[in-house]
This record gives sequence, C-alpha cells and structure tokens, in this order.
Amino acid sequence: MSIGQTLKDARSDKGLTLDDLQQNTKIQKRYLIAIEEDNFAALPGEFYVRAFVKQYAEAVDLDSKELLLQLAEQTGKDKEATPEEVVDSRTKKRKLTESNKAPSKFETLYTYLPTIIIVVVVVAIVGSIYFVTLNNKKADAQIDSSSSKVSVSSDVSSTTKKASSTKKASSEKSVSSEKKTEVATKKAKSTKKTSKKTSSKQKITSTQVDASTFTYELTGSKAKTTIKLGADATAWMAVSANGSQQWQGTLSSGASHTVTLPTGTESITFNLGNSKATTITINGQKFNFLKEDAITTVRTIVINVKD
Repeated sequence: MSIGQTLKDARSDKGLTLDDLQQNTKIQKRYLIAIEEDNFAALPGEFYVRAFVKQYAEAVDLDSKELLLQLAEQTGKDKEATPEEVVDSRTKKRKLTESNKAPSKFETLYTYLPTIIIVVVVVAIVGSIYFVTLNNKKADAQIDSSSSKVSVSSDVSSTTKKASSTKKASSEKSVSSEKKTEVATKKAKSTKKTSKKTSSKQKITSTQVDASTFTYELTGSKAKTTIKLGADATAWMAVSANGSQQWQGTLSSGASHTVTLPTGTESITFNLGNSKATTITINGQKFNFLKEDAITTVRTIVINVKD
C-alpha cells in the first residue's frame, strides 16, 4: 500500500476530514491532497515532503519513522536532506510565510474604510435629528413657563386668603381641644382621688389557716361588693355569698369574669381548683391570697365581711 493511501485510510478511520487535518497540522489542504495522491512533486521540495509526511503521520497516530523509510525507498533518496535542499527549503518556507503573513494595518484600514464612512454618516444624521428635537423641546418649555407664571400670579391672592382662613380655623380647633383636655384631666384626677379613698378604706386581714381552708376578714367594703376573677392559665373556680353559690365555671388563660354580690353579704366563699393561676379583685383592689401559702393549689377561701 502506498504512503498516501496509508495516511488517507488512517485519517478516515479517525473520522477526520481534510479541513480538520488542515486545522490540526497547519498544512495547506492542497498539500494534504497531494500527499494522499502520492503526488510529492506538488510539494515545495524534498524537505517539505518528509516534514509534511511526518506531521501527517503523527496527526493520525501512525509511525512516522516507518513511513519516512518507506518514502526514502519510494523516492530513491536518503531520508536526510542535503545542504542544498535545506537552503532551498528554507527559502521556500520564507516565501510561504511571507505569502501567509497577516495583512498590514494599512491594508486592514483600507478594507474597513467603507464601513467606517457609513457609520460616521449615520452618526452625523442621528446627531442632527437629536439636536433639532432638543431645541424644539426647549422652545416649548419656555412657552409653558411663561404661561404658568401668569396663572401663578393670578392665584397668589386666593391662595393667601385660603391659608389665612385655614390657620384661623386651626387655632380655634386648638383652643377647643385644649379646653377638652383640661376637663378630661380634671375628671381623671377626681376619679383617681375617689378610687384611692375607697381602696384605702377597704382592708382584708388573714384570721385563720386550716390546711387548705383560709379565713379572712374584710372591713371598709361597699354596700354592694364586686368580685372580678381572672386566670393566667386554665382554672376552675366558684363564688358563694352567704352560703349561696353566685357563679362557678372554668376560665382559660387571659379570660376574666365579674360577679356582683347581693347587698348585705356577710360571708364570701371562694373554691379554687388552680389557685396559683387565679387572680381575685375585690371592689377594684387586688386580693393577694397567696402570701399566706403559695404552694397549695386547691384551696377554699372564706371572707367574713364586717361593717
């Protein structure tokens, strides 16, 4: 099998095209075709024949040394280049390099000159349109500004009148609100004084503790006693007056219930299922029943009412 056919078959086995091989080896496609056709005379010289065959073989994973030996036998020449061939190959290589050299800056500029001219013309047209539009907007803005000044000057007097009337109304409202505040403050102070007098007269005193039954004495209370029950957690409780139950129920956390006892009540009884979570307020005064015993949960509280 010839050298060219061997290389071509190896390229086909690898699935490479001549364009792929040209990109990988940087050898011009026409030289690759000449090698595959064993047309070595089409290459620049013997030096390039051996160099291109070697590079082609390595690109398709063939033994380049074996192919070079076969090439030497086929061409009848030694595998090493003579001095004359080296000089000739270098000259041809330099010519090929010069022919493939990238174009100069002047050539590049000359190539893109028409495009640059078109871009400059387009920019000039767009700029002209922009400046004309901007001048028109400025003229319109000056006209609007002059007309707005006229309307503003005509409305100044009416705006001033409205502002003065608004200020007067605001001052009148302020005086009225101040008077209302003074009246409310006086009422609050009088109510506070009344509550202080009431609470200072009422007194609850512990008289006896018997297991879970706690007895107290209430003095200075009103004719009608009001009881407010509250709960910090779920708690069952009951209230009796003179031995007659007035209310019983279970309160959830944060809930409360108010009971007004009959006039002339002499004895109040509380039955508490969860005393630690229960709060009792009598006539607006908190009853701290846990100070005698803070441990007992289920308890009975008896309060004897004295005049």
